[in-house]
Amino acid sequence: YVLYCAMTGAGADDDIPLGERKTVTDFCYLLDKSKQLFNGLRDLPQYGHKQWQSYFGRTFDVYTKLWKFQQQHSRQVLDNRYGLKRWQIGEVASKIGQLYYHYYLRTSETSYLNEAFSFYSAIRQRSYYYQVNKEDRPELVVKKLRYYARYIVVCLLLNKMDLVKVLVKELSEEIEDYTQRFNTEDQLEWNLVLQEVAAFVEADPVVVLNEENTVVITSNRLQEGGVPQLEQGMVVGQLTLADALIIGNCNNQVKFSELTIDMFRILQALEREPVNLATSTSKPGTLEPSEKPAKRENPHKYLLYKPTFSQLYTFLSASFKELPANSVLLVYLSATGVFPTGRLDYEGPYDFGGVLTNTNRDVVNGETVQKRNQAQKEMHCLHPGDLFPFTRKPLFVIVDSSNSTAYKNFTNLFGQPLVCLLSPTVYPKSMQDQSQRGSLFTLFLYCPLLAFLSVCGLSSLRQGLWDKAQDFLRKVYRDIGQMITRSRAIDQAFLQFYGDEFLRLLLIRFVFCSATLRLHKLFRESRSFPESYPQLPKQDTVESSVLQKHVLELATMLDVQSLFWDGTLGVNY
Repeated sequence: YVLYCAMTGAGADDDIPLGERKTVTDFCYLLDKSKQLFNGLRDLPQYGHKQWQSYFGRTFDVYTKLWKFQQQHSRQVLDNRYGLKRWQIGEVASKIGQLYYHYYLRTSETSYLNEAFSFYSAIRQRSYYYQVNKEDRPELVVKKLRYYARYIVVCLLLNKMDLVKVLVKELSEEIEDYTQRFNTEDQLEWNLVLQEVAAFVEADPVVVLNEENTVVITSNRLQEGGVPQLEQGMVVGQLTLADALIIGNCNNQVKFSELTIDMFRILQALEREPVNLATSTSKPGTLEPSEKPAKRENPHKYLLYKPTFSQLYTFLSASFKELPANSVLLVYLSATGVFPTGRLDYEGPYDFGGVLTNTNRDVVNGETVQKRNQAQKEMHCLHPGDLFPFTRKPLFVIVDSSNSTAYKNFTNLFGQPLVCLLSPTVYPKSMQDQSQRGSLFTLFLYCPLLAFLSVCGLSSLRQGLWDKAQDFLRKVYRDIGQMITRSRAIDQAFLQFYGDEFLRLLLIRFVFCSATLRLHKLFRESRSFPESYPQLPKQDTVESSVLQKHVLELATMLDVQSLFWDGTLGVNY
């Protein structure tokens, strides 16, 4: 109402037809209501599945009405009587895009990511923000820059890398124009955004090239037929991966927004490939959030970038509390290692260190410096013992850290299925240079072929050979699956988790990673091999002669067999 009165003037009401006056009044009401609801989203708890859904629903409802309202009325009345600008329509579309993106974050349903993309794409195609540069208002230009940054995040998550490069170029030009026109203090911040996204795009160590020598974009979400099927006679658990905490707290790792490259990779390893991802042509606003898929396609995820111990424990507790029956909680930790200062007579779950949680403290060369009495434990650290209470339900832990082996010292107190997959703690010197671009261990869990090529020093591969190698790996995965399920010495926990497709693929990729690094000539010490709790029976899995033969066959296919020991000769581990 205030907007309407301000725009029309106190004595001008008599000149405006009643119908048009009602149109402007209704629009003002919807605009005001939508802003109130949108701002209220910040106050919603970030954890828990139920507290936020009704509020999100109301917000979507108002924005849907607002969007349809301006489509029906803007040309005739709103432009003339209200003075609606195109950037204001763009701002509404941008807010809807943000709503869909946040709905994706809260539900892990990639269909909402597609919807966010369709709105962001429409803003650019229809040049809603075009006139902003002609107005002498820096805050409007910042809205445009933020829109670009959000659009880039969505494109990264949808693997639209060609479009990302175009958007980064446009954003760079916009930032240059903005900083030249306005003497602002945020120039360095925006330049940092550009640097971060450029590093993020270049993070993959290997590119796949087609016959025209252009880069082929490959997706690494779970695809139809991408995981070995359960075969007759396989006795496995019926557990389902329901919740995942993805934690990133590595110093100096490539990041964009609040997503490190390791977090970005593992979240895709926990999602199915959406149908028609590349050819999504739905018009903005066609998918209502109330139209949930009949069955949850992907496990629910929390993405925690540099959380404090309190934040991490709060989200962990919320996930644990709401975990459905016969479900698994996955905790992925990609973080700097915290090491114990001294050895005590009693070595318990708080005596081995763990991984860093966020705090303002000294970090030297990526490792934390201890400044306390040696008898005291590190406070800003997730110790193995901190996870013990959550082993009352099925728990699947992945630790990618220089002190991952601290989590070997687990005790299964409650008899529930429990597995920890642990990264190598030492890499060959030539591999250490790559750590900024993401961990090799996580790369194996995300895309084993990409990691295999990287560890062999290959930076590009022809598409035909890539496809051939991927086909070969599908057979290898099937064989690894049979090794796991047929082993008589394997701990039952692995079989309990094997029934879930996401966990099955992670276990298979872990075994492949372990076998590859054990045969690779640069990986000479045991600390350079992944480990697990409980331990896998080596002869049945990671040191199986069948699997060693497969690794060497893949190396031969890629013409890098000289980098590997011939498994038949035996290797000293």
